[in-house]
Amino acid sequence: MPDMPKIFSPRRELGTTGFKATQLGIGDVADRAVAFIDCVATIRRTLDAGLNIIDTAPMYENGYSEEIVGAALLGRRDDVFVIDKIDHHDKPVLPQADESLSRLKMDHTDLFLFHAVSSVDAWKKIAAPGGAMHELTECVRSGKTRFRGISTHRSDVAREAVLSGLCDVIMLPVGPVCDELNISEILSLARRHAVGTIGIKTFGAGKLLGDTEGYNRPLQERPRGKVSSGGGSTAPLLPHLSVAECLYYSLTCDPDVTLLGMSFPNEQDAVFEAMKKFSPLGTDAMEQIRQKAAEAMKGKGSRWW
Repeated sequence: MPDMPKIFSPRRELGTTGFKATQLGIGDVADRAVAFIDCVATIRRTLDAGLNIIDTAPMYENGYSEEIVGAALLGRRDDVFVIDKIDHHDKPVLPQADESLSRLKMDHTDLFLFHAVSSVDAWKKIAAPGGAMHELTECVRSGKTRFRGISTHRSDVAREAVLSGLCDVIMLPVGPVCDELNISEILSLARRHAVGTIGIKTFGAGKLLGDTEGYNRPLQERPRGKVSSGGGSTAPLLPHLSVAECLYYSLTCDPDVTLLGMSFPNEQDAVFEAMKKFSPLGTDAMEQIRQKAAEAMKGKGSRWW
């Protein structure tokens, strides 16, 4: 891959971590159909562009993502904020952290998040005295990670987590299709409580950009009408958003970091090109994108965020 010009600079401190993060981050670069060395090069390409925050999890291709991240950060670890996850909330935390660190080939992450906390009851169990958050706090004390938090698709869970005082950072959907309370309430609440925010689902798991049920799963059937593609043949017509529309929406909402997949150089190039022209959107433009996104989601399976 050709050398990348450095086009991003640190923008804002992530909560009270002391780390000044770039506006964009990269996450979940793992595809077993792609050579390991190419996945590593893809991550390094974003680092060369200046991005300094990266996210992974054990469940992403059964640890393959962690292995890729670890290899990509050899010699560059000190410059990058590394986020990993605790996938199993009902199992001991320390062994999960140790297994992740082994795959990463690191002695610590910067942040461990409890992955996809699905309900307020689940959060309360994690946060209870002696519960999983207590175990994660021990990981902080022992130097296995520096900060703690959760990822969640639920605004009610995010609210409880912010108000608990137990989270340094939260990760939540911030995009054209998400719980609007994340945008209207949770982002500002987190800012008031000095909790860092990382926005996900900018592209709606890919559904807003393409004909998929999410994360590259093709639709089993195309649910909408057809339009002539020339020569008398027909092709399915489904509404899509552009990379720029999705990205500008999320950036206008202004989480500390907007986390994107960018698993291939062409995806990176589309994002980098769109960033050159970004300015915050007005109310009318935001509403138009929301309406277009709602139409683009129809017939593309369940929405879990």
